[in-house]
Amino acid sequence: MLDNDLKAQLKGYLERLQRPVVITASVDDGDKSREMLELLEDIRNQSDRITVEVRRDDAERKPSFALSTPGQDISLRFAGLPMGHEFTSLVLALLQVGGHPSKAAPELLEQARALEGDYRFETYYSLSCQNCPDVVQALNLLAVLNPNVSHVAIDGALFQDEVEARQVMSVPSIFLNGDLFDQGRMGLEQILARLDTGAAKREAEKIANKEPFDVLVVGGGPAGAAAAIYAARKGIRTGIAAERFGGQVLDTMAIENFISVPHTEGPKLAAQLEQHVREYEVDVMNLQRATRLVPAGDDGLATVELENGAALRSKTVILSTGARWRQMNVPGENEYRNKGVAYCPHCDGPLFKGKRVAVIGGGNSGVEAAIDLAGLVAHVTLIEFDARLRADEVLQRKLRSLPNVAIITSAQTTEVLGDGQKVTGLVYKDRVGGDSHRVELEGVFVQIGLLPNTEWLRGTVELSPRGEIVVDDRGQTSVPGVFAAGDCTTVPYKQIVIAMGEGSKAALAAFDHLVRTSAPAPQVEACAV
Repeated sequence: MLDNDLKAQLKGYLERLQRPVVITASVDDGDKSREMLELLEDIRNQSDRITVEVRRDDAERKPSFALSTPGQDISLRFAGLPMGHEFTSLVLALLQVGGHPSKAAPELLEQARALEGDYRFETYYSLSCQNCPDVVQALNLLAVLNPNVSHVAIDGALFQDEVEARQVMSVPSIFLNGDLFDQGRMGLEQILARLDTGAAKREAEKIANKEPFDVLVVGGGPAGAAAAIYAARKGIRTGIAAERFGGQVLDTMAIENFISVPHTEGPKLAAQLEQHVREYEVDVMNLQRATRLVPAGDDGLATVELENGAALRSKTVILSTGARWRQMNVPGENEYRNKGVAYCPHCDGPLFKGKRVAVIGGGNSGVEAAIDLAGLVAHVTLIEFDARLRADEVLQRKLRSLPNVAIITSAQTTEVLGDGQKVTGLVYKDRVGGDSHRVELEGVFVQIGLLPNTEWLRGTVELSPRGEIVVDDRGQTSVPGVFAAGDCTTVPYKQIVIAMGEGSKAALAAFDHLVRTSAPAPQVEACAV
């Protein structure tokens, strides 16, 4: 199952086990059970601290396996073969069950141990989903730390009957005590914030008591991370408030144009960004949504108000709130979001195996999505508003070579149709003839660009007609002492490497502003008479 290189790497990791790990496999006579047993045997052979027990007559999902250790009450199970993106989740679970300490912040670990109640989590994932490992790893760690928590990570492609019965059409999908808890990427901090009802109030009180910053960065994507690092390196008091550290990068599958790094993935880069920021004296405030900016008054301090009721003050502010997927804003889109309407083909594509789907958008993202989905689903209909596709020619040639793809241009999607539970089709209008047409399908993947996260700034800083923050060549906004960088600004070409450069520039400009505004006034010598 595992090649020799992977076995060697795994052996090195498993040398860190501090206590025995028992793997209990639940199997039947199917091919997947045989594959799982091969995987578990490969794992067992890499450490004498690991044993494997096989059961065929229990009531657990098959194939699946549980991880435990003698003397500890741990309920953690993988249903399916956790390969692909989830192999890392398996390795971490082995280490943590085996006593190797987590690198999570000590205060989060303590909060997890103190959690009271009964929490039975089930997470449906796909092996191609880059968002799923964060959820799986967080809930696995929670199950290791707290005996009140159990977690089963389920490969949705392998347990299709459950996926259909529970109407799972987006991954990761998290169920708590049998009911849907959430969908999409979540880390341990976010999960604990949902479960620990007093956490938000405690965090708001903590934030409200913070001293003013010299530079406050709002947003934790590439631009925000770069700004925080450059500001902190100047030795000034720096804070960063982010709704989701990593931002849009977390939803990016493959990154192959980040100069000097031939290939990486969004979640990996986002983790590296946060790690780099935390190497400096930066006050990182995650899961904080900004709702209002109040420009500096006579005291020279601008104020950023947060959704939890707290407020932060700073001499300068750098806005780097990024952007989010643009929606079609047609009837049915919101009603069937995560019920057939999706925005991440890499994550959710495997759930539509053998079905008919549409991709909305003919740019690079849309055409790439259609190409990827064509290898998984029965048929793809690509719908483009313009008279022609806007993707690179090489992508268009590849798309047109696929036998199960239809391309419709000059078409405006007007409605997403459904039966109350899931998507059943869509309606589009021919922009040339004006006729409406219905397409029968089960999934709609929206790939029509990005929308800047700037609604909360209207009436405070100058915005372009598209909602982007207007900046000059130094990142200065229309408000003195307030700078902006990244995908939320008017700077063209929304790229990671450009956002990092703009964030760095904004931090340097903010520092220059601090120097100039805090310089003492020139002294005028009195003249002798």
